[in-house]
Amino acid sequence: MCCLSQQKNTRITIDSDSLRSEIRDKSVRVIDVRREEDYKQNHIPSSVNLPLANLLSDDSPERVLKLFQNMGIDDETPVVVYDDTFGALASRVAWTLEYIGHNEVSLLDVTYGQWKSLGLENDSQTPSVSSKSHKLSLRPDILATADYLEKSKEKSDVTLLDNRERLNYLEQHIPGAINLPYRTLATKEKILRPKDEMKRLLENRGVTPNSEIITYCGSVGTLSGLAYYALKSVDMPNVKLYVRSFKEWKSLEKPISKQEYANYWDLSAE
Repeated sequence: MCCLSQQKNTRITIDSDSLRSEIRDKSVRVIDVRREEDYKQNHIPSSVNLPLANLLSDDSPERVLKLFQNMGIDDETPVVVYDDTFGALASRVAWTLEYIGHNEVSLLDVTYGQWKSLGLENDSQTPSVSSKSHKLSLRPDILATADYLEKSKEKSDVTLLDNRERLNYLEQHIPGAINLPYRTLATKEKILRPKDEMKRLLENRGVTPNSEIITYCGSVGTLSGLAYYALKSVDMPNVKLYVRSFKEWKSLEKPISKQEYANYWDLSAE
């Protein structure tokens, strides 16, 4: 039933004007991942609601496939995902779509709060959506498990990125991980930095395109999901998400490192 899809997603983010045009053309499915009560108050027109907690309650491939099919998503449907949480929740949903084999998925490059502050359209109507068929073509090339990570992290061509806050990283982290706090990935206006700025940020951290990069965060792969798309936005060719993240790593009693003596630089985000 499952196979490795070699196709890659090409449009990482979409701007508001482009999304508005695609909504008018009815050529896109928009997913709002905020809480149901927030969605019901108002949302981007024609968007459907998938609260992240609903997805995470059982994110087995077969179940999430049904969720997306019930949203009217088939293999060819372009999908745009948005949230009001700096893109992290949307990233986790978008990555899940990619993992089950959906290629046409993008993040809205602003939060819903920013969308509204720009005076753009919103409504409270829940659209009527017909279910569609979508095949399951799993992408193990974008997933890292604990076992995979343990075998890979000592290799010279593997870079492990911890995307939690700096102090969380200093307190304890997976051995060998580089800290790239999620807050450094964005600008005030956009959920991700422009491409040239992002490249500089990654180069300054020693993150290069010729390595396999594995991202992780605290528990469910949201902050590291945003980092996954940050890396893809600058064409990093080999990026995986350790979706169960540090919470699972600790529960499995895997090795943990901590920074015994932190200096001023260590305590800064930069």
